[in-house]
Amino acid sequence: MRYDRCLDAAAGYEEAIAGARNAVHPPIKNSRRQPITERGRAAWLAPAIVAAVTAVAFLPALDAGFVNWDDDRNFLDNPSYRGLGPAQLRWMWTTFHMGHYVPLTWMTHGLDYALWGMNPRGYHLTNLVLHCAAAAAVCLLARRLLALAFPIAASQEPRRIVAGAATAALLFAVHPLRVESVAWVTERRDVLSGLLYALTLLAYVRSAEDGGARRWYWISLALFAAALLSKAVVMTAPAVILILNVYPLRRLASWQDAFRAGGGRVALDIAPFAILAAGAAALSIVALKPPAQLDIAAKLAVSAWSFAYYLGKTILPTSLSPLHEMPRALDPLDTRFLVAYLVVAAGVAGWCYALRRAPGAAAATAAWVVLLLPTVGVVQNGPQIVADRYTYHAAPALAIMAGAVLIAVPRARDRLARILAAAAVVILAGATWRQTTFWKDSQSLWRRVLEIEPRSPMAEVSLASDLASRGRFAEAAAHAKRATELDPTSAEAQNNLGVALTRGGFPGDAIPAFIRAIEIKPGYGEAYSNWGNAMIRMGDIHGAIGLYQRAVAASPAYADAQVNWGNALVRLDSAAAAIPHYEAALALRPDNADAHLNWGVALARIGRFAEAADQFRNALALDPGLTQARDYLGRVSAAARSPPPR
Repeated sequence: MRYDRCLDAAAGYEEAIAGARNAVHPPIKNSRRQPITERGRAAWLAPAIVAAVTAVAFLPALDAGFVNWDDDRNFLDNPSYRGLGPAQLRWMWTTFHMGHYVPLTWMTHGLDYALWGMNPRGYHLTNLVLHCAAAAAVCLLARRLLALAFPIAASQEPRRIVAGAATAALLFAVHPLRVESVAWVTERRDVLSGLLYALTLLAYVRSAEDGGARRWYWISLALFAAALLSKAVVMTAPAVILILNVYPLRRLASWQDAFRAGGGRVALDIAPFAILAAGAAALSIVALKPPAQLDIAAKLAVSAWSFAYYLGKTILPTSLSPLHEMPRALDPLDTRFLVAYLVVAAGVAGWCYALRRAPGAAAATAAWVVLLLPTVGVVQNGPQIVADRYTYHAAPALAIMAGAVLIAVPRARDRLARILAAAAVVILAGATWRQTTFWKDSQSLWRRVLEIEPRSPMAEVSLASDLASRGRFAEAAAHAKRATELDPTSAEAQNNLGVALTRGGFPGDAIPAFIRAIEIKPGYGEAYSNWGNAMIRMGDIHGAIGLYQRAVAASPAYADAQVNWGNALVRLDSAAAAIPHYEAALALRPDNADAHLNWGVALARIGRFAEAADQFRNALALDPGLTQARDYLGRVSAAARSPPPR
């Protein structure tokens, strides 16, 4: 047969296949039609079961505390979010705290504070409830998408659709890659935006099924705006909606049709989403203030590695770490990056193959890639090269594809497929339970990082800080010393080494570490203040006051420097002069129990016992375990009741 006849035959064959597909899966028209649904209790019981199983898998999170990785800066040292009063709401809606504009997320934390105070169990409970709700929403979304992809099964065997959707939701929800988003209080923005994103797509699909019903469309758009105000990473929604219009909604024959005659309705649908997404992207850049970026070759290497890592860990989630630190020197031709390039190339080839032969798989993988794009290193931010939490929004795409495989399995192998799916869910849930325990406290968190990545300077620094707070100064000094060896340019490592040595009884040995920290990071107010503490231990109070002055000048918002300055003045019997420093510290940090405690001591020194008692009560209200404040309160109360000497 001649070559041109072969091409004609192939074209005819493809037309026949396309016609058969449309006969079995007719595209959704713009005319109003009844939405695809499944009847029976199983359809509505499935999301509840998914939520319940998800809750069980993450139960250890309820015993976790705040960790010294952003939780301290976001919650423990941040009084601005505490409550839902006018001042707190104003802060939430105007702040770019730590490079994020997430006012709705902050409002949920404000509600947490109103309900639980500073009890971390309540914050973790809210995270878990939101994640369970997101799992249920993914189940409902998967049910609709799978019903569209398998209309015959949806009409004749709706329980297969429900089973596939529930499996998809569970594979998403109980996967160990979700642990970072759920067990870390700071990542509330993931679970909240993930829930709102799933609801956005669910409402949009409902609108399309219902012949473009505007009510559901506007609900979808409002949910998308709320999702953007929870975390801007959901800005990918316009592209995902375009993919859904190609498959499984079949309103477009290809994505290009959105910009051709006949695709105008879809383009108009997407335009408001795109405008909101563009605004969120611009605001994110302003909020983030991206640090120095990698060069193009390094960005390509990091992006390829990210895709390969996320795919590999989705399939085999072993050796997961809370932190995968960016290497100090990055070679784009390193072996792991070369392997990643091959994985990405194979993935692109496989996607092109699936584009005509398996449109559902092509749509799911395209959505997965699109959803990951904002997090794969295009804009580098933070100390990590990859992060498990970055898979939160993308994971449902692959999970729904797995649910589709379960539905498509031949009836003869259906029982085996369900057993394997159930086994996978149980294994993943067990791994998630174990991974969640690593977030119990700062020490277990950073020890887990060092178990997986022994050369992580950030983990060494953070573990040293936690050990010092527990009074284990020799161990803290050893880990801080290790951090300085791994990263000689880390000012934080030098500062933590100095703190551990000072508090461990070696203030003279600590001073070179503070000096080195300031050389690395000029204007490092905390290092100046800690250097002053070392001078206090060595008996040089006047020298310490000079260093506290430099700390305040370098970091005016550093409250501890004011407290330390006040304490030094009290040691010099200048208690009255110390009081303005405690007031300044509390203006910066109203929750500073130490400032109230030492202010009380200063007041007691000058005989103002009633006022001192008030300060000790304030300290105890902030920290009921502060035994010093309780002891002092008893003494000054007795002194206030005693008659003055004649």
